[in-house]
Amino acid sequence: MTTKQAWRPWGVLAWFAGILFVLPVLWMVLTSLHSESDAATNPPSIAAKLTFQGYAEFFGATTGVSPWPPLLNSASASIGSTVLVLLLSVPAAYALSIKPVRKWSDVLFFFLSTKMLPVVAGILPIYLVAQYTGMLDNIWFLILLYTSMNLPIAVWLMRSFLAEVPKEMLEAAAIDGASLVTTLRKVVAPVAMPGIAATSLICFIFSWNELLFARVLTGVVAGTAPVFLTSFVTSQGLFLAKVCAAATVISLPVLVAGFTAQDKLVQGLSLGAVK
Repeated sequence: MTTKQAWRPWGVLAWFAGILFVLPVLWMVLTSLHSESDAATNPPSIAAKLTFQGYAEFFGATTGVSPWPPLLNSASASIGSTVLVLLLSVPAAYALSIKPVRKWSDVLFFFLSTKMLPVVAGILPIYLVAQYTGMLDNIWFLILLYTSMNLPIAVWLMRSFLAEVPKEMLEAAAIDGASLVTTLRKVVAPVAMPGIAATSLICFIFSWNELLFARVLTGVVAGTAPVFLTSFVTSQGLFLAKVCAAATVISLPVLVAGFTAQDKLVQGLSLGAVK
């Protein structure tokens, strides 16, 4: 059996897994194009008449409620927190990889252990802090919160990426008298750009999809897109088509970002896989 023939079953399995993961997304998009009555049928009617009524409802055709403020809040919180995460995680990862500190593995384990706390366990103290400081329903508090949530995983990822930077380049920069900021900006960042792109995309997705804290800590002013999505779920009437339309629109920024940075994402996540 040739190598090509040996890999063929794995290729078929990969295609099957890919189709399996894409089917729910396609079903969501198809349901968003149906009327509420057709979307609620059991079993669902695949060949039902298509309509954009669900999208019209999402954009406030009948209610007059615009989805743009929540979408802009999500973009501000996600992009702002991702930028802060990168500004903090790159120097921290540099210290843990290229200029290793003592017991760096213990430091990384401490960072990662902060992600082991259940999110529900942190809601009450965080809510009380936001209330005491007057930061409830404030987008800046969400940015700081998302930064603290994504920073541990970003440091962990960036440490493995920066460990692949050739030491000879750093030594040459030091001989030329480059400062730490110059070294990070002109030497480390270009080499580790795939890893930085992968980390940025992961942090952006985590921030964009976060619901629980945004639901509890925001209201009218700083409500995000996932919170706005839950407003379509009611105990009266049909809402499945509107929810699918809202989910489709809210998923688009993540899909666009993923397709745009897919080459960098693959490179970044595969760094260090092959020596």
